[in-house]
Amino acid sequence: MARNYRKEYDSYHKRGRQKKRRAGRNKARRMMIKSKRASKGDGKDVHHNDRNPQNNSRSNLRIQSKKKNRGNNK
Repeated sequence: MARNYRKEYDSYHKRGRQKKRRAGRNKARRMMIKSKRASKGDGKDVHHNDRNPQNNSRSNLRIQSKKKNRGNNK
């Protein structure tokens, strides 16, 4: 069965809470690039230690490989 991207966007990605969470992740990435701890295209993720993407304090952020960061969700 084909994936319905329109429905997925309308039911999840479009919601206000998810937009704020995504904006927090984007802000964290920009902060890490600005502080030279990450670079564009480095294949790494910014990890939030407390798993809250809106908490972008320096002590809560670190760089991890995509595999390790995304494996934490299980």
